[in-house]
This record gives sequence, C-alpha cells and structure tokens, in this order.
Amino acid sequence: MAEMTVDLVAVERKLWSGQASFVSAQTTEGQIGIMPGHEPLLGQLVEGGTVTIVPVEGERIVAAVHGGFFSVTANTVRVLAESAEFAGEVDVDAARKVLADAEASEEDRTVAQAQVRAVEALAGH
Repeated sequence: MAEMTVDLVAVERKLWSGQASFVSAQTTEGQIGIMPGHEPLLGQLVEGGTVTIVPVEGERIVAAVHGGFFSVTANTVRVLAESAEFAGEVDVDAARKVLADAEASEEDRTVAQAQVRAVEALAGH
C-alpha cells in the first residue's frame, strides 16, 4: 500500500503525525482528497471545516479545523490549522447549544458547526 507522511498541526499543539494512505480536507476551493503521489499544491482551509486522515495503522482520524493551510508534496501532507481538535475531544452538547443560541457570535457558531460536523463524520463511518 502506498503511504505518505502526514502532520496535523495547530498553533497551540501538534495533533497527529504518522503514515497515512488518504487525507481529505475542506478548502476554499471545495473538498479535496489526497493520496500518495498527489501533485504538489498549497491550499487554504475553510473556517469551520474538517480534516479526515486514514492512517496506515489504526482508526480513521477526524478533526474540526478552523482556518489555516495545507501543503502537499508527492509523499507529504502538512495541515497547518489556526486551531483544531479531534472529534473525540468535542463536547457536542455544548457545540449544539452554541448553534441554538441566537446571540452567539458568527465565529463561535462557525467553530461549533465544525465540531458537530467532525463528530458526525467520525460516527458516520
């Protein structure tokens, strides 16, 4: 199986690093899937998006990401997010309360939407 090195990094911490067979991310240009040997590119992550990593070993990883960039070479993907959290770390009830709160800021609502999407993506597969 073809592999690539993947790093998922947020400003506050490195979330994951390892070998993977597939990465998908929501970009300003749309959803993109990356496999080993992909053409080099640089993309901008959407605010309130998700990143999914399929590691060579272990469970699929889903994270809510909030802005940032990713870079791709033939054998490396680096996701550099302003902030990010694993779907398993999300307090989904708190996120849904933010979405239901008409007075919540647009930024808080965007973050909460990403958190809920990440949890749903992890549970749905």
